[in-house]
Amino acid sequence: MNPAALQLHVKADLDRLLPLLDSHFAGRFKGGEAAKLAGAIRHSLEAGGKRVRPVLCLLAAESTGASPECALNGAVALEFIHTYSLIHDDLPAMDDDDLRRGKPTCHVVFGEAHAILAGDGLQAEAFNIMAEDGSVAPSLRIEAISLLAEASGWKGMVGGQALDLEGEALASYGLDHLKTIHRLKTGALIRASLEIGAVLAGAEPTQREALREAGSALGLAFQIQDDILDATSDGATLGKRAGKDVGRGKITYPALLGLDGARRALVEATEKALWHLQSLPKPASLATWARYLAVRNT
Repeated sequence: MNPAALQLHVKADLDRLLPLLDSHFAGRFKGGEAAKLAGAIRHSLEAGGKRVRPVLCLLAAESTGASPECALNGAVALEFIHTYSLIHDDLPAMDDDDLRRGKPTCHVVFGEAHAILAGDGLQAEAFNIMAEDGSVAPSLRIEAISLLAEASGWKGMVGGQALDLEGEALASYGLDHLKTIHRLKTGALIRASLEIGAVLAGAEPTQREALREAGSALGLAFQIQDDILDATSDGATLGKRAGKDVGRGKITYPALLGLDGARRALVEATEKALWHLQSLPKPASLATWARYLAVRNT
């Protein structure tokens, strides 16, 4: 499937799934006593973005033969966690970015303290929306919440961010260490997106295993493409500062393997994801997204 055809398929998925997500985002952070904090949360949450993780969650549920709506609260929770992580990543103490999704970052607009609190609020609300979902059996809700907590916590995304920051002080490190950072910082939440979709859909163990393995490979592919784009694209296209990894002394796939080597690693990881997806009842949309994410330009 050529890039234009991939784009059309992805657009069709977004046209049918984004309204489901947006209906949950719209009123979640309105009202309440802390109006400035709510505004800071909405600033980041409504800034747009690809909504990759929630869409993958819904498509994972659909790939098992279930309706995507059954995983809706889990998908919304994933976007809350991802948005919180971006707010905190952009802080001066971390990546110190002033542009995200083409707009000023949360701390630039609302101040560093409110940006920290906005991330904290989104994290808490992610678990709240999953816990309150009465349409899902309590045992499945607990399992999905546990998956999200591990993927986003110190053994997952937060741990990966810590290793990434620590890596800036190292003169060099090898591919295995870089894979560990990518597996935790980016891969854990993408893997969880597919597995949470499977859990909330009540998927069979073999289907869940296939989605977990596909998610692991897809998470690696996603970060490799991020590394490639950071090295080859520009800020206007990305909607954030380009070339920042090199500027901060970070080790990336292009830095270790060269651009050609990084692109070969990207193809290998994508093909691994596709191989695991082929055993599912309805893998077409999820497989298309795997291919699309490997050729995206933002």
